[in-house]
Amino acid sequence: MLQLITREFKRFFKDSTLVSVFFLAPIVYSLLIGNIYKKGKVEDLPVIVVDQDNTPLSNTLIEMIRDNEKLQVVEVKSNNTFTQEDLVKEKAVLAIVIPDRFEADILQKRYPEVNTYINTTNLLTANLATTATQMSLGTFSAGVEMKANLKKDPSSGGQFEPFKANYIRLFNPGANYFTYMFPGMLMVVFQQVLLLGLAVSFSREFEQNTFKSELLNSTGSALKLMFVKVFPFWILSIVLAGIFYSFHVIFKAPLPYDLWPFAINTGCFVVAVSMLGVLLSVVLKDSLRATQILMLIAAPAFVMGGYSWPLSAMPEGVQMIANAIPLTPFLEAHKSMLFQRAPLADIMPQLKALGLQAGIYGVLAWAVLSFHIYRAKRQSKAD
Repeated sequence: MLQLITREFKRFFKDSTLVSVFFLAPIVYSLLIGNIYKKGKVEDLPVIVVDQDNTPLSNTLIEMIRDNEKLQVVEVKSNNTFTQEDLVKEKAVLAIVIPDRFEADILQKRYPEVNTYINTTNLLTANLATTATQMSLGTFSAGVEMKANLKKDPSSGGQFEPFKANYIRLFNPGANYFTYMFPGMLMVVFQQVLLLGLAVSFSREFEQNTFKSELLNSTGSALKLMFVKVFPFWILSIVLAGIFYSFHVIFKAPLPYDLWPFAINTGCFVVAVSMLGVLLSVVLKDSLRATQILMLIAAPAFVMGGYSWPLSAMPEGVQMIANAIPLTPFLEAHKSMLFQRAPLADIMPQLKALGLQAGIYGVLAWAVLSFHIYRAKRQSKAD
């Protein structure tokens, strides 16, 4: 028995791939997740203020909002038109609307209403921003109430409440966690399936010695070989996307309202993921190792992608890694279109990021594959 156990230990430590997965993966994940949440809090959440009053009292309220470390006023408007569109455009978490005659109504005890419109496409940031706004409005209300009580005749009694605060949820009115998480998790699976399939696209050819005997006998063009490998996945990804959206129907999750922008975003995503998969496949030349490396990328992608914990709260190094993964810009655009019905123009930065990733990974994959072709041909001539 002892001899068999010793044998298993020896076999384990002789397998460098198994050792790296068993020990390296936990270390990498621990460092990565620790750095993502190390800050432990989210600050400078973007908010929009609509000041329809523009009086000393409304300006004081805006300053109190600015003084809150969790909030950052990115725009102050004088009218309440296109506010919902501005929430999407500015990627703001909420919009605070100070009504006309705000100061006058407070002084005349008419109990004005301050409406806060909350962008609930990200429930975490929405809740944090709402809590911070409640704190700012509560502090302002207490200050106004204190001043009013000092001026008031003590014999009059009663408590003065300066204004009413209303909170209106947008895009996910019920704050439904399933509605929020389900689409994002399906897209994580989408990326993982594509990466796992493409991880062995070329590495298996190298392992089975069919790279020279079959592929190079048909064509010596690196571009043609790359296209041959990725094209089946592009076709199958259409079927896969259809399967995912059918589950949206089954579970009554949000559905695309306009298929054309979704098709463009998904197409750019599939191309970028394909190029990344091909690159690692031709670099590593070992299907098992390529699969393991891609799993290391795919597993924490959702956490790093900013879908729940915002990218702005992560260290710059983690942000750089996250922005190199196709899932990050894709999910940002996907979420905007699914919940906010963002038009194609609003997701152009994400589409450009996916295009840049596809270009960089594609060129690198082409260069490495061209080198393998050149070396294989030279070796054939030498033989």
